[in-house]
Amino acid sequence: MSISQIIAPSVLNANFLELGKSLAAIEKGGAELIHLDIMDGHFVPNISFGPGIAENIKKGTSVPLDCHLMISNPENYVDAFAKAGAHYICIHAETTFHLDRLLHRIVELGCKPAVSINPATPVESILNVLDIVDMVLIMSVNPGFGGQSLIPYTLDKIKRLRDLKPSMNIQIDGGIKLDNIQLAQEAGANIFVVGSAIFNTPNPEATCRQFVDKIKK
Repeated sequence: MSISQIIAPSVLNANFLELGKSLAAIEKGGAELIHLDIMDGHFVPNISFGPGIAENIKKGTSVPLDCHLMISNPENYVDAFAKAGAHYICIHAETTFHLDRLLHRIVELGCKPAVSINPATPVESILNVLDIVDMVLIMSVNPGFGGQSLIPYTLDKIKRLRDLKPSMNIQIDGGIKLDNIQLAQEAGANIFVVGSAIFNTPNPEATCRQFVDKIKK
């Protein structure tokens, strides 16, 4: 079974004064998901935005939203992000005592459930929910800030997951650039979150297209 190769730009790195233009640029550049880094200043040392902004972003693009909840107590917020128009809702295994229950709640809300683990969290922690989720997100940096370098050992976790579930959507988030994205692809990732490497360039549309071309050769 073939799996889609997808670029998912993280708008955390976009210019929010011109967010509509940024969304249009990555859509024209071939992005197939828009990654929203939701941060609460508690689980991670940064604060980003909530379901209200997600809802506005949804109104400004036809590209599906990938909501990555880097927040404590995600069970209190999944309903709001579903209502805001999320396609994927991704929760961290480290943030809830009732992972199975919450993933099933996401399904009930009509969204695709996904689970994420931090770099030092073992793959073993999510083995029992792999048949529930539509995607696993492997953090390849310590979450909370953009612009970090990819942690090499996280690629080994992706290789293990790909061996376990050949048809699984495996997303990688953190430190992805034009010069290392193919390493992540070779490890087994098929959905690539890219932030500063797209939005900190003079032409995000053209840069997004470069990333798309890299993974679809």
